[in-house]
Amino acid sequence: MAKKPTTLQDVFDKNQYDLTSAAKKSRSWFEQQVLLLSKQRVTPPKLLQGDTSALKSSVTPGKLYMYFYDPKLKETLPYYDRFPLVFPFRKVEGGFLGLNMHYLPYQLRVRLLDRLMIFKSNDKMNETTRIKYSWALIDGVSRFNGAIPCVKHYLLDHVRSPFKEIPANDWATAMLLPVERFMGSTKDAVWADSLRKMR
Repeated sequence: MAKKPTTLQDVFDKNQYDLTSAAKKSRSWFEQQVLLLSKQRVTPPKLLQGDTSALKSSVTPGKLYMYFYDPKLKETLPYYDRFPLVFPFRKVEGGFLGLNMHYLPYQLRVRLLDRLMIFKSNDKMNETTRIKYSWALIDGVSRFNGAIPCVKHYLLDHVRSPFKEIPANDWATAMLLPVERFMGSTKDAVWADSLRKMR
């Protein structure tokens, strides 16, 4: 029996997805890949283990992070994600604004990421690569309408773990990891709501 991945790096080493190719795949292909990743028993706590150099105490706009979060106003929110997958795009007092990709179904996450790549800082696709954009640049542009339901405000004093930085060569794989942890609703209901907001 094959050894199951135990850390995020194990998962990335075992599962490499090419973004350009994945963005053109069918919905059934995405469902199959997510099922395969689910069988590897990937969980949020496991994803924060391993390489401690990838654990950060703050975020850099344009990079991708995973972390645990406990919203300040959770009692009044219809739903929220306890384990966001976020591209911060602006620091604000006490926190930051970012795109939480978990608010989209897997296929739409990859498509939005593929479109955002026109703003990448370089072609190296490593730890130096980030997406350099502002909300003003993509707001109202139809090909970025998938970003609308993803925009969230995060407060640093409600972050409940270090930030796990995901290198650019693993961004496509990170989009397919079934580790969203929605509270207050099911992921299917959240995604249906996101699709309504995109219209």
